[in-house]
Amino acid sequence: MSDMQPSINRAQVEQMVRSSLLRKGAASNSASSTQGQGPNPLVVNISARHCHLSQESVEILFGKGHQLSPKKWLYQEGQYGAEESVTLIGPRSRVISNLRILGPCRDFDQVELASTDAISLGFKIPVANSGNIKGTPGCMLMGPAGFLKMEEGVIRAAPHVHMAPEDAAFYGVENKSFMKLRIGGEVGLTFDRIFVRVDPSFKLEVHIDTDEGNACGFTPDTPCELIK
Repeated sequence: MSDMQPSINRAQVEQMVRSSLLRKGAASNSASSTQGQGPNPLVVNISARHCHLSQESVEILFGKGHQLSPKKWLYQEGQYGAEESVTLIGPRSRVISNLRILGPCRDFDQVELASTDAISLGFKIPVANSGNIKGTPGCMLMGPAGFLKMEEGVIRAAPHVHMAPEDAAFYGVENKSFMKLRIGGEVGLTFDRIFVRVDPSFKLEVHIDTDEGNACGFTPDTPCELIK
């Protein structure tokens, strides 16, 4: 009987590792309810790296007339992860493949990365609220139909909470104010500057990035609490 084992090449190993990480990421991005007694349940989600694009930019990258196709609906009404993704090329010519586009299209282009993503690509990016992109670094995006040079728009999104007016009234906060988010668990911590966004269409949801989620050991059953 032969003792020879079937060989596995590097590409197969990388694919297995990638698949494992994707499964783990899908689990860690799940929602977590708080113990609070507000009018609506609090959800905390980890926001992985992604980009927002204008319709014009979508057509540059995917071809004239192309429309984004929803792949996965997100917690906020009408928001989705698209079937389409792009390749991000950083200043050190390092790349991130399969950078997910979130839809629907916006009036501006924006890439949101965690700090570890930015360091590996060679970016020095600010912590900024979505849409506050003036003076931020740019990058190159590559799609199946072409390249898009962004002059600005690469940020690390500030942790923030979406809420409806009744939630804002319950917590005693206003649009564009700040709250704290207390995370429980074995390595729990408190985020001191959670930016508040209030709109009648919003569901109560906090977004933190992957670095922040890892720092506090966030899991779907981690207890969370919003504090004024």
